[in-house]
Amino acid sequence: MDPELVAALQPILKDLAGPAGVLPEVRDEPWQDFEGTASAILYAADGSGTGVYIHLGVPFCAQVAPLADQVQDWAVEALCALGRSTSWPPCPEHPDRHPLRAVEHAGRAVWACPVTGVEAGEVGTLTT
Repeated sequence: MDPELVAALQPILKDLAGPAGVLPEVRDEPWQDFEGTASAILYAADGSGTGVYIHLGVPFCAQVAPLADQVQDWAVEALCALGRSTSWPPCPEHPDRHPLRAVEHAGRAVWACPVTGVEAGEVGTLTT
């Protein structure tokens, strides 16, 4: 797997490993061949898969934030299939209303409340 993709996935997978998350099986199966990108497929326990990708050669936060958004879509489906809350990662301000959103801010990839914009922490530092 492309080393930039591996590096960008690491903080997201760290967050997914928390009690509210679920970990995918990450397979080095490039599913698209757009120039300047790297891709892989995330698989859930039920065998369903979702493709994710990054743009190569851009700042790390510009890889992590959009990749976290893609992985979050996978996580919502995987959690739903397990009968668990799909609000991942849960918003500390509104835990039963919506999940946090991954955004770029000040050169960092962070999780933030989509309503108030309040940061909950950098991608890779969640404890929930």
